[in-house]
Amino acid sequence: MQSPLFSNTEQQSQERYVVQNPQLLRVALTGHDDVLARKGAMVAYQGLIDFDGEYRTDNQRRARANTGEGLDLMRCSGQGTVYFANLAQYIHVVDVDQEGMTVDSSYVLALDSTLHTEVIAVDSQYGISGSGKYQLNISGRGKVALMTSGQPLMMQVTPEKYVNADADAIVAWSSSLRVQMQAQTHSSQVRRRRGTTGEGWELSFLGQGFALVQPSEVMPPQNAEIGQGLGAQFGVGQHGAHAQNQNNAWN
Repeated sequence: MQSPLFSNTEQQSQERYVVQNPQLLRVALTGHDDVLARKGAMVAYQGLIDFDGEYRTDNQRRARANTGEGLDLMRCSGQGTVYFANLAQYIHVVDVDQEGMTVDSSYVLALDSTLHTEVIAVDSQYGISGSGKYQLNISGRGKVALMTSGQPLMMQVTPEKYVNADADAIVAWSSSLRVQMQAQTHSSQVRRRRGTTGEGWELSFLGQGFALVQPSEVMPPQNAEIGQGLGAQFGVGQHGAHAQNQNNAWN
């Protein structure tokens, strides 16, 4: 049998995390450090690998129930190679250090089990109940594999140059940054989008660090289950979770 497909062979590397291709992640397990991955994200593996549901503490369960933010993970352990993907999204490996990283959990594909996660709140400047945004803070030392819809833009934030990003397009940022959610609108009702521009809630970043933005304001469905259609998880804007889940159904 012959085909150009045979050029898509395994990437040979000594690294633990390898982007096999832009939409496929390869993780090597040596029997010492486990990897935590999004449930159902395994597409192939080689070797002796065990997959178990990851235990969540009472605090993590309460945070997920109260905010909707958190990670549904499986623990992968053993010796061998595991391949992860999710809806053919683009994959990016980030080294987390003492600075830490804040991310929407919808964009996390896999991470080292040694890292610590905690749900935090980003408040609205108007103090409107329900208009803020919850995120996941990741701290410690280790690697995180993020997903984006399309190739992203990494924006540097400095004390002299702050960055604003659409709340539905922001993926992650340095935990050291000061962040505020705001609606730039001339309407007396700040819940409305910005006039007739279609723009609405945005996050403002100040300090020293980075902000990662994807070229899309709509995430593919993260929790789609086989046989149950497409259950979408989006952001907080006009195309976000609240609007989409209340007003539309995907068939």
